[in-house]
Amino acid sequence: MNFNKKRENNKVFDIVIVGAGPAGIAFACGFADTNIKIAIIDKLPNAAISNPKVDGREIALTHQSVEILKKLNVWQNFSKKTISTIKEARILDGDSRYFLNFNHQEIQKENLGYLIPNHLIKKNLYKRLKKLSNITLIDKTECLSINTGEQYSSITLSNRKKIKTTLVIAADSRFSKIRSKMGIPAFVRDFNKDMIVCRMEHEKPHKNIAYEFFRYDQTQASLPYIKNQSGIITTTTKDLTSALMKMKKNEFNKEMENSFNNFFGKMKLVGKRYSYPLITTYTKQFVSDRFAVIGDAAVGMHPVTAHGFNLSLKGLDILTNEIKNAIKDRIDIGSTSVLKNYQTKLHFAAGPVYFATNSIVNLYSSTILPAKLTRQFVLRFVNTVKPAKQTFLNMLK
Repeated sequence: MNFNKKRENNKVFDIVIVGAGPAGIAFACGFADTNIKIAIIDKLPNAAISNPKVDGREIALTHQSVEILKKLNVWQNFSKKTISTIKEARILDGDSRYFLNFNHQEIQKENLGYLIPNHLIKKNLYKRLKKLSNITLIDKTECLSINTGEQYSSITLSNRKKIKTTLVIAADSRFSKIRSKMGIPAFVRDFNKDMIVCRMEHEKPHKNIAYEFFRYDQTQASLPYIKNQSGIITTTTKDLTSALMKMKKNEFNKEMENSFNNFFGKMKLVGKRYSYPLITTYTKQFVSDRFAVIGDAAVGMHPVTAHGFNLSLKGLDILTNEIKNAIKDRIDIGSTSVLKNYQTKLHFAAGPVYFATNSIVNLYSSTILPAKLTRQFVLRFVNTVKPAKQTFLNMLK
């Protein structure tokens, strides 16, 4: 990776990526075997990008995502000590005795997926990035404007210098400023709730099982980490978020024990608590003239199905393949035909998952009696009807 702040005006890149988060860096790493010249622009300093802070998020990866990370030569960088496996996943509704269960044998794998802390994913992606000579990182810089031409797009940077590129990629979060600058709207759903994430030790073993407990006004989830630790996700109202974040550790521990109905026995907070607003986004179009959105800038998922980063990897892998095919066929990588292929494939992959997830959240957060009865029926139906269950299992492969 090149790192040079003193670059001349009008330098030409094949691709400029705005956003040095996991999606942006992973996308850039996909071109390690090409001569494509790539620039990544981010407002953060290099030190923050290369050594990201712990943010409390544990990322559940599907087998398909692991294969993509292997292809990027990133998976090999992870220490086995930092990777936990998920053998089963169980979804429970309130106090109902019915629950939906998925296990690794149903997908004929040794496990359902893997669990890795988010900051370690960022860190290992950067380790791979810095080995690549065809990529330039422009840190502490923002994109002020984009002017799209017939052959190139011209980007004005916050240092008032300009660079040219064949293709601009927005990878700057679900609240993408670049997407807005390009005039591309998005469906935005604010659930008016927060997600509190933390890691906790617990008395009883998790047995590598992930749990989701729907309790109407508050949802509890646990992701099995190493030994007797789990990533704990609490989805709750804004008022309760404030109270939970202000609690002393002993009070918080007791609150979590009660929220899980003593399922894990004694629980103890490890490290800090972090809270994030629950807002989902779905971009109405993924491409424009010499422009495309990837990652959360394309689809910002609700965490209930743990598909956010998995969907990001799938999407950027689709776009990478489309661009590589265009290069092979000597087609302009910023052309409408190349980008439209990506848009069609991503809509097909992301649309059903996004809208189904939001529907699940609506159903399982409602307190009215018809919704409660429907939830119990859905759990029993999916658990006993093979085609219905297979639809969900396919997402875990």
